[in-house]
Amino acid sequence: MNHLLLFGTIGATEVIIIALIVLLLFGGKKIPELMKGIGKGVKSFKDGMKGIEDDIKETNSEEKEEKK
Repeated sequence: MNHLLLFGTIGATEVIIIALIVLLLFGGKKIPELMKGIGKGVKSFKDGMKGIEDDIKETNSEEKEEKK
């Protein structure tokens, strides 16, 4: 169980090391493109979730109207 605690927190040093590894792997020119792609993916996911929430609310309101 103690081995799981080692990976529980990520400090500033670990973040810097990960950032340097990413920089070495992708290079300085590819990182903005990578971040732009990730941003578009997150936006698309959020839009999809909002659409699902709207559908659920619409379905619930229709069910309430039918019960009346």
